[in-house]
Amino acid sequence: MEIEREVKKMTLGHDFGAGAACLKCKEKCEGFELHFWRKICRNCKCGLADHNVHMESEESKKVGRLFEDTKYTGLIAKLKTDGVPTYRGSAVTISLAGPASSYLVPPPASGASVVPPTAAPFGGGTGATGAGATAVSVVPVTVNASSAATETLGKDTPMQCVTYEWAPPGANKYMAVRYIELLPPEKRPVVGSEGAVYRRQQMACQLPEHDQDPSKCHELSPAEVKTMQQFVRKYKDEALGMGDVCLPEEMALVRAAGEQGGPGATGGVTAAAAGAMGPGGGTAGPQQSFSCSHCEQPMRRGEPAVYAERAGYDRLWHPACFVCCTCSELLVDMIYFWKKGKLYCGRHYGDSEKPRCGGCDELIFSNEYTQAENQNWHLKHFCCFDCDCVLAGETYVMEKDKPVCTPCYMINYAVRCVACQQPVEPEAQRVSYGDSHWHAEPECFRCSGCSKCLVGERFMAGQDKLFCSVDCKKKTTA
Repeated sequence: MEIEREVKKMTLGHDFGAGAACLKCKEKCEGFELHFWRKICRNCKCGLADHNVHMESEESKKVGRLFEDTKYTGLIAKLKTDGVPTYRGSAVTISLAGPASSYLVPPPASGASVVPPTAAPFGGGTGATGAGATAVSVVPVTVNASSAATETLGKDTPMQCVTYEWAPPGANKYMAVRYIELLPPEKRPVVGSEGAVYRRQQMACQLPEHDQDPSKCHELSPAEVKTMQQFVRKYKDEALGMGDVCLPEEMALVRAAGEQGGPGATGGVTAAAAGAMGPGGGTAGPQQSFSCSHCEQPMRRGEPAVYAERAGYDRLWHPACFVCCTCSELLVDMIYFWKKGKLYCGRHYGDSEKPRCGGCDELIFSNEYTQAENQNWHLKHFCCFDCDCVLAGETYVMEKDKPVCTPCYMINYAVRCVACQQPVEPEAQRVSYGDSHWHAEPECFRCSGCSKCLVGERFMAGQDKLFCSVDCKKKTTA
């Protein structure tokens, strides 16, 4: 019955985002119109993420479903209306008073944490905390470089607010903010910045909803739905994780305390536990060195690192190095998939487990599919990219890695012969010179002066005209 319900409720939400302007094609696109199974716009062939669509609520539901029935259920909330799990974003607003001051944030455990002073001011941008997100109350303080004492700034101190669309959950806020500072400037999720756009694009790319929800797929059979549900359950149990942010020095102390506690004590070691400690939360031992598992460069003392529980807390990454091993993009919101000693984003983890259809972008859960042009295809989805006619047994042309039938190619893609003004067939021989093209036939590729066939001969070209010699050119242009 569960599988039957999944089959019945399959939909791609064709009204969602309808008419939205394309950020790439601008006025060339008439507005977003979802193709009924390709996950792209019918008008411009761009994806939904390339259009001006506010997807915050949809993305929250998608990530909420991803974390449902996992150890990360604390990051989601059920909507009262329909019980849909929704990702509770960790948007944070920080008040800034300049590079020489920092901010005291109440930590999740007892004891206050002092934010280390930064070498440079934070990135610009203002905005309000997103709906459903938790705004952080921040008390500005001045840090005395010679001690851990703090002094509250006066009321007249000029302040600047920066709102981040997302910040690492669980860690003390000073570490969360320092984590963001260590990301490339163009990838920091400041509200209204290119970093916020980058995050939204990666959320759509790295975590396709059709990789986890059968209802977002096109016409799956009951057997395919069952196989997909088993696949999702498997990666939730064995691969899915969210990174933790904490200081390597604190993690070393927590791990050492766990080892001293005897067998089984290390089971309680987590980066969240380490992150709950302030800079003075433990007695520092001999100075240790830590290296990033990605770039193998040393970690700077006092700077936060990213840990992945499934990788083990003996491995750590620079914030900017916590990337997918396939696409090398930052793992959006530190959501990772761990497999055979490597970090993957959701998309490329799926690709490592199942073939992905080049037509609909869905993972293939059927035993029968076809391979063409170094891609995999559902049997019903090996179609013309323009008119959707089935190409099995038909002649087609690849345009930008997409198959196109011959009639559509002739109308939309074929170059025109300068001589006869007719489109050049894909199988026909042609001669190209710059942006000009000719049929490689005597009646088309010939001297404009004496009509001599120039196929295989030396020629001169000018103003879309061909000449066999300087004399012919002078006679013709005289």
